[in-house]
Amino acid sequence: MTDMIYPRSPKETMAGWTYLPRFVDKVRLHLAGKLHPDYQTNLAKGLDEVWLKAAGVTAESFIAAVKGTVIDGEICDWVAKNVKKSDAEKVAHREYVLSYGRDEKNTELRARLKMRKEQGGIAHRDDIQTFADYIDADEKRS
Repeated sequence: MTDMIYPRSPKETMAGWTYLPRFVDKVRLHLAGKLHPDYQTNLAKGLDEVWLKAAGVTAESFIAAVKGTVIDGEICDWVAKNVKKSDAEKVAHREYVLSYGRDEKNTELRARLKMRKEQGGIAHRDDIQTFADYIDADEKRS
């Protein structure tokens, strides 16, 4: 597999949930056999898992839901029916995703972000302060 198909930005929102469009794309690409190997090991882990926990659904049920859909509106309908979280919980999740890696107290996470930036040849980019920023830069969106 040589052509990389990138999922949407982790900063995008669907059905009130930040990161959800990216996870949907990753699952759809996986089901179609087109998810790049670099993404396979983290499917339903990392920030995918953060969304699953925040939403209160299992990876298996979410993947099955995505498998049974064609368009994003169908996922929005599934989320509305199966994910009963308040707007405040969605906002808290959004803030967590968009700040993941910025916490100065979490030195391990900061070190991992620094390492990823170095590996990606973008260690000089001071504008990259979170993993969402890193993902967008790594996938050539910023």
